[in-house]
Amino acid sequence: MTDSRPVEILREAARLNREDPLLRGSLMVFPNYGQLVMTGDLHGHRRNFQKLQRFCDLEHFAPRHVILHELIHEELPSYTAPDTSYELLIEAAKWKCEFPDQVHFLLSNHELAQLTNSEISKNGRIVTQAFDESVRAAYGRDGEDVLAAIHDLIRSYPLAGRTPNRVFIAHSLPGARELPTFDPTLFFRVPREEDLRDGGSAHALVWGRYQTESVVNALREMLDADFFICGHQPQEMGYDVLHERMIILASDHNHGVFLTLDLSKPVTLDSLTRNIRPFAAIA
Repeated sequence: MTDSRPVEILREAARLNREDPLLRGSLMVFPNYGQLVMTGDLHGHRRNFQKLQRFCDLEHFAPRHVILHELIHEELPSYTAPDTSYELLIEAAKWKCEFPDQVHFLLSNHELAQLTNSEISKNGRIVTQAFDESVRAAYGRDGEDVLAAIHDLIRSYPLAGRTPNRVFIAHSLPGARELPTFDPTLFFRVPREEDLRDGGSAHALVWGRYQTESVVNALREMLDADFFICGHQPQEMGYDVLHERMIILASDHNHGVFLTLDLSKPVTLDSLTRNIRPFAAIA
């Protein structure tokens, strides 16, 4: 990390998230013009993030919006290697500061776990603990301040987005187990502590998996949406389609993808999948 002001960058990005003009409660409501670029989980994948920045070229395309989520907890080359995905998080925060009306975040399960100090194990390692230790090792006596600023950024994340052409965007969706107690009014307010804990609706949103057709249809009615675009569930070949209504993207490996969406036109499953682009095709 070359910038000497990570705390200031993270805090400023958090402020900008909270003051995002698209935000209604914890839901981003996108306009009926321009383009939306949706990613899958990035998990510290710097090369794909850099390709995303080149593709978006936000300086020259003001009506383009981009959504980022699950930036932290990278795949590590060894059990003892440091997790440097905090660097990607800070780079994303800098991007938000440079283009505050175009760069947006979504809360994910890994970032929620980091915020609430909940353990996630991956390849036999507690990744939330490894992340904290790596930040402290990198920043020394300033490490606790950087971690506090990271928590502030994560706490500022919206939960979901809605487009005028009836696409609902979130890190994930509640599964069959979580749906009966899921409270959709969550999107019209700032999440409370009980929403973020296990059993809460924000927790159910970001942790839900394996959505059945009946769950997807119930969510379509509940959330007044035709299609869903999410991440969270690993996709070896970049993406999958569930029940012709839910697209799951992955951006954290060499077969990773992202999706572009024209906000001004009606959408179909075919038009959505035709606009899924591999990072490998970006120079």
